[in-house]
Amino acid sequence: MSFDPSTLKFDEKGLIPAIAQQEDTGEVLMMAWMNQEAVQRTLDTGKVTYWSRSRQSFWVKGESSGHVQELVELRIDCDRDCLLVILRQTGPACHTNRRSCFYTAVSDGCEIELSKPIPD
Repeated sequence: MSFDPSTLKFDEKGLIPAIAQQEDTGEVLMMAWMNQEAVQRTLDTGKVTYWSRSRQSFWVKGESSGHVQELVELRIDCDRDCLLVILRQTGPACHTNRRSCFYTAVSDGCEIELSKPIPD
């Protein structure tokens, strides 16, 4: 069965959340947005491509930082309104230079920093 990105359920702005997960560890690295063309570009190139809501443009993860994301597999959730992007991450995924964007935990009403930025 061939895949047609138009069958996904995009929000009113034409976007769908995409959760990035490291292939070998299962670690959740980040969440970003894709539109239909970003999904297709990701599948066509193997380079994970997102839609920047602030810049209103496409961005290929790692294009400027060198911290690239290589697509391993794209998964669709049961409602077809969220994507799981299984990938190989080179370097940190977070723009704060941390491995994951999810570096803050809340425990007993307090925020706890789980990781520090990776030194350059």
